[in-house]
Amino acid sequence: MNEIINAIPEYVITAVVSTAIFYLMNAGKNLLHSKVQHAKTTQSKELWSFIEQVANTAVNSLVSKDITGDAKFAQATAIVQDALAKQGFTNVDVKSIESAVQSAYEKSNLTGNDTTDPVKVAIQNAPNRANDLTKEAD
Repeated sequence: MNEIINAIPEYVITAVVSTAIFYLMNAGKNLLHSKVQHAKTTQSKELWSFIEQVANTAVNSLVSKDITGDAKFAQATAIVQDALAKQGFTNVDVKSIESAVQSAYEKSNLTGNDTTDPVKVAIQNAPNRANDLTKEAD
């Protein structure tokens, strides 16, 4: 009977330690998961910023070329794809690249300086507004 009574604290300690290890591992898993999600979000944000910069450069480099708008769009898209491939980003969707090129075209002076069109004004101010929002969030 003494052996059973002496074994009870040992079993209780084992149960408490096992439970603590389980909860610590679960908390560690959740922390690791949130860190991975944050890293993916940051990486996506940086990638999109890079795509926008390359698209703006590509569109601006084609301003003076004497080719049709469709050809400029195709060539700008190819320039962005090539730049991404050189940096090792091969899994970027073509639709995303085309959207970035279209956005760069709409923000550029190629569309004219019609300041009465609220859509064009909003598009041209969008990068500045996005920067303001990220500064407010910090």
